[in-house]
Amino acid sequence: MVRVAVDAMGGDNAPAEVVKGCLEALKNSPETQVLAVGKEELIREALKGQTWDEERFTIVNATQVIGTGDAPVASIREKKDSSIVVGLKLVREGKADAFVSAGSSGALLVGGQVIVGRIKGVERAPFAPILPTDSGKPTLLLDAGANVDARPDHLVQFAQMGSIYMERAIGVKSPRVAILNVGLEEEKGNALVKATFPLLRALNNINFIGSIEAREVTHGYADVCVCEGFTGNMVLKTLEGTASSVMKLLKKAILSNTRSKIGGAMLKPALKEALAEFDSSKFGGAPMLGLKGLVVKTHGNAKATEICNAVLQCRTFHEENISGLIAKELGLGN
Repeated sequence: MVRVAVDAMGGDNAPAEVVKGCLEALKNSPETQVLAVGKEELIREALKGQTWDEERFTIVNATQVIGTGDAPVASIREKKDSSIVVGLKLVREGKADAFVSAGSSGALLVGGQVIVGRIKGVERAPFAPILPTDSGKPTLLLDAGANVDARPDHLVQFAQMGSIYMERAIGVKSPRVAILNVGLEEEKGNALVKATFPLLRALNNINFIGSIEAREVTHGYADVCVCEGFTGNMVLKTLEGTASSVMKLLKKAILSNTRSKIGGAMLKPALKEALAEFDSSKFGGAPMLGLKGLVVKTHGNAKATEICNAVLQCRTFHEENISGLIAKELGLGN
């Protein structure tokens, strides 16, 4: 049984969508147990009209909530009974195998490293979301915002951890690792990229293929895209914003006149199927790689489907012992 603690108070749609997603995960995975962390009265309100296995769905009461506007460090230190702090402590104490939250990214980043702790020797823990591509093969982007500044040795570890994750958790054999750059030539890039490139090329435990430009990320030219958190977060947010804009423009065009409405109705099934392939929520959330336990960040506006998939993602991560493999591959201790 894999025990996943879930922040029932985190995100724009908590606790209703979070609880719904947890119950859906339990239906899909008999080997999973959920510990819903948050204000018990609100969680029970969200459970009304639902059916669930009481032996596999447990409420862990937490009376405080860390908001997105709260200072991360101060919140972790002062709000000891918040859903994020309580959930992270469950992982640290071995009472949960993973923690999922759609709440404050900053608090989760600070809490993950301070409460759960990094694997000995891991310098930084990156956020690593999986992005859909038009090739049908997903791409792992890391770091996507945890560390806005980084050194070459940090990026080297990101590449190694990302390669392990894609191979063992996602099933990609010998994943292709690329560094995000402004061109394909080795001599291009800023000081960080230029210093990191030869270090990645010298590694014998990853399949390094060189540089990749941002426009090629969604074409699936690499399985793992490495960068520091500032660049990664800009890429991630730009992709999300572009996708949203394209959808709005497409909808506007389809509804513009009668002929386009008829054509839109005919195309709807095919469009729906194509868009489903490009839905990032099917991959769950972004794990923080390099921690002693698993911490997963979902989008702040995550709905039940994303929460469900994040819980199932934790099961795979735990069963494949990703943290142990990272420690072993990098020659580090726990």
